[in-house]
Amino acid sequence: MAECAASKSGVPVFVMMPLDTVKPCCGSGLNHRKTMARDLAALQSAGVEGIMVDVWWGIVEGEEPGMYNFDGYMKLVGMARDARLKVQAVMSFHQCGGNVGDTVNIPLPQWVVEEMDKDQDLAYTDQWGRRSYEYVSLGCDDMPVLQGRTPVQCYTDFMTAFRDHFAAFLGSTIIEIQVGMGPAGELRYPSYPESEETWKFPGIGAFQCYDKYMLSNLATAAATAGNPDWGLGGPTDAGDYNSCPDDTDFFRQDGGGWGTEYGQFFMSWYSRMLLEHGDRVLSGAASVFGHAPGVHLSAKVAGIHWHYGTESHAPELTAGYYNTQHRDGYLPIARVLGRHGAVLNFTCVEMRDHEQPQDALCQPECLVRQVAAAAREAGVGIAGENALPRYDEAAHDQVVATAQEEQMVAFTYLRMGPDLFQAENWSRFAMFVKRMSDAGSSPPRSRQKTTEDDAVSVQG
Repeated sequence: MAECAASKSGVPVFVMMPLDTVKPCCGSGLNHRKTMARDLAALQSAGVEGIMVDVWWGIVEGEEPGMYNFDGYMKLVGMARDARLKVQAVMSFHQCGGNVGDTVNIPLPQWVVEEMDKDQDLAYTDQWGRRSYEYVSLGCDDMPVLQGRTPVQCYTDFMTAFRDHFAAFLGSTIIEIQVGMGPAGELRYPSYPESEETWKFPGIGAFQCYDKYMLSNLATAAATAGNPDWGLGGPTDAGDYNSCPDDTDFFRQDGGGWGTEYGQFFMSWYSRMLLEHGDRVLSGAASVFGHAPGVHLSAKVAGIHWHYGTESHAPELTAGYYNTQHRDGYLPIARVLGRHGAVLNFTCVEMRDHEQPQDALCQPECLVRQVAAAAREAGVGIAGENALPRYDEAAHDQVVATAQEEQMVAFTYLRMGPDLFQAENWSRFAMFVKRMSDAGSSPPRSRQKTTEDDAVSVQG
């Protein structure tokens, strides 16, 4: 990532393209094409480094396995090159629709959906039997359940086809491959789905380990631990999607099940499964792009900041991040990324603690500092995004300060569209980009010493 950050001083700013930039129907055309060249030129004139675009699995390989249509993306990358902009390409192996900010619906490839219809245990499943079609369950990562291929093979084949198709642009125009590894492209479980109003902020979410593949693995882990009864399922006292931590026996602060021997076993297993998934998918990505000069890998980690002020950090636990008041759950993730040379891309960089609902005990600033510290400890770069569209100076101030303090290697702005180009918003945005270009001109905040508790949690 150092090379892409070095092309401009300070912290380079990228801008996310609209979710429907490439037409879902055929993958060959671009939406907003009449204004695209003008908008890209405006970004370049403002000092923006480049754009980020979702390369949707459901569009490119939507009709038939092994048949890839990158035509629309080829047109976009060509336009970015002509505008002298770099490209962050997101390998989006998830469904669009059902998460914060999703304005269009792009399902998984039709042939994948058909396989999931035939075997619904390919879908993440909660304790009430609700199936999620956002992303194929990691429980079957190594099983040939998708017409003779494993899901990880499908992801690796997709990335190989992308590399071969865009070989002429790699390292010059395309300088980053962000590897999607879960819902919303984030390395996590689909624990807080907004579709059909299943979950609403600030609910704690729900564990996603009830498909037969996950349950089989859990049973094996429990037997190995000498407690086969622990392998029958996840905690039954963890509330529902919209519970608060203290409404549940498992997450409550005073003697909650999360702190028991069983709770520690389950959370260790649940988070380890996610880490191993990340390692498998990134291994495939590194095998494909590892020898492409000037191209860097990144992975996105969700900014789950609500109930961060509690002991259990329940929403992080249900998402697969074993992070509590007594345990660092982000250092293991950063180390997985470090093994593959990937940058850690983190959200909610624009948020301030005092802006959030106080009863939800949100602490986005503390969370960002913790994740950035984990990235430093693991020796990986930290990049950022804003979680929600913001055009105000207060949000810009927070991003600039955080980018400076945490020595971010890049920042990606959510998102290009009519609102961004409104006169006042555009003026503030252009000033923000200039400020980011100066963000590395003074010494960053010195790293704080690790407390005794932190040292214990890092070792754990």
